This record gives sequence, structure tokens and C-alpha cells, in this order.
Amino acid sequence: MSEKYKIRNEVMPHFVTFTVVGWIDLFVRNEYKKIIIDSLRFCQIEKSLLLYSYCIMTNHLHLIVGSGGSNKLGDIIRDFRGYTSKKLIKAIMENPRESRKEWLMELFYREGQKRSFNKNFQVWKRNYHPKELYSNKIFYQKLNYIHENPVKAGFVFKPEDFVFSSASNYAGRGGLIDVIVE
Repeated sequence: MSEKYKIRNEVMPHFVTFTVVGWIDLFVRNEYKKIIIDSLRFCQIEKSLLLYSYCIMTNHLHLIVGSGGSNKLGDIIRDFRGYTSKKLIKAIMENPRESRKEWLMELFYREGQKRSFNKNFQVWKRNYHPKELYSNKIFYQKLNYIHENPVKAGFVFKPEDFVFSSASNYAGRGGLIDVIVE
């Protein structure tokens, strides 16, 4: 990863985007989104991930995250991406309702073969471009960007109505996963 995209200040929250290779609309099934939610929750509890905001779109997810413990944020992200990749591949393979199974597996396999460090499949694009949120102004710019994503995509009229986002947490309605409301 380029020096430009390294996490330097572990204390500060960071905006990150994880994109499915080929911009494949993987997260059209709730069971795949649930893997992301469960994995974020695990990282909060077991790895001291500080989760400020999230939004799971059809082919990518945005997060504002930090590290609240001895684990480095880059290590938490690496573990999250590796674990979710394996869980998503397994879920696709075992899902009897997945009509795109062969197509998805072929694309993920082909992407995985492009890099020698992969064993088989690659679900996530390699870079996630962490951006340090060094001021309240920048933090709230990114927070609003994340929460407006489903509105701009035409999924909902109001950000807090999108189930797979932290916008409902910020609207005081709770959500699928707890976040640190700033």
C-alpha cells in the first residue's frame, strides 16, 4: 500500500471504504450483510474497534472507525477483511438460493489469481484508502456522506430509514449495531 494510504495516527478516527472487486453487487442479500454486521460487532468486543459510523451499500461499505485498545487499526481492518472474505465465500457456496453462485465464484477466483499472496479468492479490492479525520468539520463531512449514500442511490428518502446504516443511531432510534454517536 502506498505511503499516502497508511494509518499514521491510531488515536484518530478514520474514514475507510471497502469495495467488492469489480464493483459486484454482493450485498443484495441480507445474509451477506449480516456477516458484515456480526463481524463488526465481534471486532468491537474482541479487538476494541471503535465504530462511529457505517453504511453497507450493494457493492461497498463505508466506515468511520478507530482503535480503542492495544490493537492497531490497520491490523483490525486486515483481520476484518480476511475473515469476512472467507465467511462471504462460504455463505455464497452454501446458499441454495444464490442464483449467481457460479458467476460470483468465478469472478472472485479470477481476481484471487491475479495476486500471488492470495490462496484462492479475493472479495475485497486491495486498497481501502484510510483518511484520518483530523477535525470535527472533516468528521461530520464524512459522516454525512456515509449517511446520505442510500438517499443518493434512491433506496430511501431519509438516511435514518436505511436499515444497514448507522444513520438511525444518530437519529436516536438505535440500529443493528451500536456506534459511538459523536
